[in-house]
Amino acid sequence: MKYDLLKDDLLKICKEAPTDDLYDLAEEIRGFLIDKVSKTGGHLASNLGIVELSIALMRVFDSPKDKIIYDVGHQTYVHKILTGRAEGFDNLRKFKGMSGFPKVCESEHDCYETGHSSTSVSAASGMAAARDLAGDDYCVTAVIGDGSFTSGIVYEALNNIGDRQTNVNIILNDNGMSIAHNVGALHQYLNKLRSSKKYDDAKTSVKSALGNVPVIGRPLFKGLRSSKERIRYSMLSDEGHLIESLGIKYFGPVDGYDIDNMVKIIKSASEYNGPTLIHVLTKKGKGYKISEMYPRKFHGIGAFDPETGEVVSKSDAPSYSKVFGDTLTEIAHKDKKVVAIAAAMGTATGLLPFYEAHTDRYFDVGIAEEHAVVFAAGMAKQGYKPVVAIYSSFMQRAFDYLIQDVSLQDLHVVFALDRAGLVGADGPTHHGVFDLSYMSMIPGMTVLAPCDGYQLAEMLEFAVNMDGPVAIRYPRGSAEAKHLRLSRFKGSNTVISEGKKVQILAVGAMLDEALEAADILKEKGVSVGVTNVAVVKPLDTSWRNIDTRLVVTLEDNVLSGGFGEAFSAYYKNEKFGILNIAIPDEFIEHGDIPSLRKLCGIDAESIANRILKIIQ
Repeated sequence: MKYDLLKDDLLKICKEAPTDDLYDLAEEIRGFLIDKVSKTGGHLASNLGIVELSIALMRVFDSPKDKIIYDVGHQTYVHKILTGRAEGFDNLRKFKGMSGFPKVCESEHDCYETGHSSTSVSAASGMAAARDLAGDDYCVTAVIGDGSFTSGIVYEALNNIGDRQTNVNIILNDNGMSIAHNVGALHQYLNKLRSSKKYDDAKTSVKSALGNVPVIGRPLFKGLRSSKERIRYSMLSDEGHLIESLGIKYFGPVDGYDIDNMVKIIKSASEYNGPTLIHVLTKKGKGYKISEMYPRKFHGIGAFDPETGEVVSKSDAPSYSKVFGDTLTEIAHKDKKVVAIAAAMGTATGLLPFYEAHTDRYFDVGIAEEHAVVFAAGMAKQGYKPVVAIYSSFMQRAFDYLIQDVSLQDLHVVFALDRAGLVGADGPTHHGVFDLSYMSMIPGMTVLAPCDGYQLAEMLEFAVNMDGPVAIRYPRGSAEAKHLRLSRFKGSNTVISEGKKVQILAVGAMLDEALEAADILKEKGVSVGVTNVAVVKPLDTSWRNIDTRLVVTLEDNVLSGGFGEAFSAYYKNEKFGILNIAIPDEFIEHGDIPSLRKLCGIDAESIANRILKIIQ
């Protein structure tokens, strides 16, 4: 191997090494990524595709003085290697290990923390405006994927940048796909730009021909430059010129694996007086054949065998997402008014069976959560039953529309909030620990939380046949549970056992932790009962009859605005004491779920200890 990724000054190599050597560096980085991610799991395909582009950026720009913002953030593995963090990959995304996303606390080269998509252009424009006010001279660059480029906030930023003529660089990393198939007119627009070489070919031909004309050829070509924009628009008339019509200089399409050419174009763009967009064509999973064949599988993957690409530890237990998708597909067989809506995460949320069985009733709107909610409102207004499947943390982006467009009109829309609670390795940008709070505060919203896959299936069928808006929030991972199967869900909570001293009200998937805590306390002579809280809102008003010394609320949501606070406010004058156990008021780091639950004090042992301290 030519380079030692753990010891060599890779930034210096990017700056000074001959271009040919940089291709060797790129291949060594790919091999390193495949080796490390096969052991830890992580986002592989997107990083394999961006190796040469990351190297080219470091060759041109002077990080950390120059600011590079990677949209979404899970595509920064190469950036982390180049900025001296290769040794951290042994503990990538593990508890107390290196994050899979940019972290300011990790390195001065991480200038902005990104987790949800499409924010980089807005952030870059803000940084550039601050730079100009301060009279500084550093460059600001946003690296954004074509999937993220479909989100509305990008066009709000582009509109502002073009109007102000902010000197900012935008790198469009176009691999032709996001986690799900890219959809929409903007995707088709990019397809046309990818295939359009008419203008560049015509310009090259004219330059070559006039260059051979003695004496007057070169002056003639210089004279044509004044008309180049008209020529460009003429040549691109079929493909459109959206970017340049916004006042942003377009460069491309550019081969994302030609380092020398990328460096030249990035330099030209950085020297241009005004905003620029460089359209770079890459391939997701580049350099690892199995990943190139199955890029979605390797977008985010657990530990795997690098020879076969097969995940090392597989579970036969169905996930909550699979239960949701299969159940909704069956419901739609019986009810022709049921439709499914996704926001670029249809496969991830389990909707592939629905798409295959009911293609005409499946709508993927792209990375546009706000639009998904209002689109659903429109369908509900016309008598359909839309079920909107979005990750809990992603739904936060559509909060206003949940209120104004759905709940205010009391429309029957079912929101399936996948990845609720602590999600694990993706960390604070993806933990779904706010949904019980932001959903419960909305008038008219029913909020449900299943404790296992059986209850999710029953709950979904119940929700589809309700009136008004309803949200079902459920965690990531296996839908199997340790507890015995509960009685069929019919819209109410279930008392599993009654305690003389303590009654634990466990929300949704926290039921098993509550039951285990109850067993620990029973061994210490404490009589503890457990209730499965499946209906978070409306609040159950029958609990004033609980005959016990202490009532404990347990949830994997923040305390503020959650189930516990609602319970405490309503039952504050009752004879029993109240203990709320929830996620603390802070952003929770990444790691495995058991470690994070213990960190937050919502694991069985911590629950039992807190209860003991109070009753003793």
